[in-house]
Amino acid sequence: MANSSTSAFMLGIGLGTALVVLGIGAYVLSDFASITALIPALFGVLVAILGVVGRQQPDRKRLAAYGIGLLAVLGVLGSTRGIPDIIALLTGESVDSTIAAVSQGAMIVICLVLIAAVIQFIRETRTTTNP
Repeated sequence: MANSSTSAFMLGIGLGTALVVLGIGAYVLSDFASITALIPALFGVLVAILGVVGRQQPDRKRLAAYGIGLLAVLGVLGSTRGIPDIIALLTGESVDSTIAAVSQGAMIVICLVLIAAVIQFIRETRTTTNP
């Protein structure tokens, strides 16, 4: 079980890094037009930090997992306003900002993967602590 919980936090570190790259990339590709393009980067830094905490401090694994889960839920909820633009892009229609739509869609997908990893971690730790 320790391997799977460690891998959950490694996934958090990796996907947190992906969110940082996504945010910085969106900000640069939009010609530095909107600071809000950096929102995924902020989430990514926090997720990566919590991933490191969960991996290195066994007594704080559960707290780190819940923190990652909370950030992931907030990331999904905050990005849902971009769903109509994502659907428009997928159907070939035009949107105001392709970069924003792609960034929001990627953030939703990454955050959903994080939520699934946190749920799996919680299930595993509950079965080991409550036989």
